[in-house]
Amino acid sequence: MADKKAGAGDVVVIKKYANRRLYNTATSAYVTLEDLARMVREGTDFVVYDAKSNEDLTRQILTQIIFEEESRGEALLPVQFLRQLIGFYGGQMQGVLPSYLEMSLDSFARQQEQIRGQFTKAFGAAPGAGMMEEAVKRNVALFTDAMLMWPGFNVGAAQARPAQPEAAAPDPLEEMRRQMDEMRDQLNRLSTGKGG
Repeated sequence: MADKKAGAGDVVVIKKYANRRLYNTATSAYVTLEDLARMVREGTDFVVYDAKSNEDLTRQILTQIIFEEESRGEALLPVQFLRQLIGFYGGQMQGVLPSYLEMSLDSFARQQEQIRGQFTKAFGAAPGAGMMEEAVKRNVALFTDAMLMWPGFNVGAAQARPAQPEAAAPDPLEEMRRQMDEMRDQLNRLSTGKGG
């Protein structure tokens, strides 16, 4: 399927019909969830609306894409993380968690890009799978540690997460730790009502 790239600032509108078909209004073609996943990976911004009611279905469609990816064996989300995430629905931290997760993932992406950039400068190529995998494991461990700070979130979670070996961290990881500490402090202030 040939996609027209949206121009700078353009958002592609996808219409979802009652027969569950998805229609890309930019290309005037029907698309699949796989096509939408590819668009996300390519950085194409889109929104999904119900063709009849005009209700915004973007969140549901993105969640469905994640479900499809996880079902295909592309497991990215650890089971314990999913359990903890579900535990936040309806809780007092539900309002804070989305922005915290967004900041965390943004920080994670920036760190990965910095690591790639440093390896490219030093070695003329991006790091091998093993080195990148180790960096990802460290970042996930940092994220998990940050999530354990909330009451009710860490019940049994410390035992569920295997101990991570201590290793000398490159500068980008130290920066990520510093950022995570700042986020932890900010969230502690928010959760105790002392925002500032």
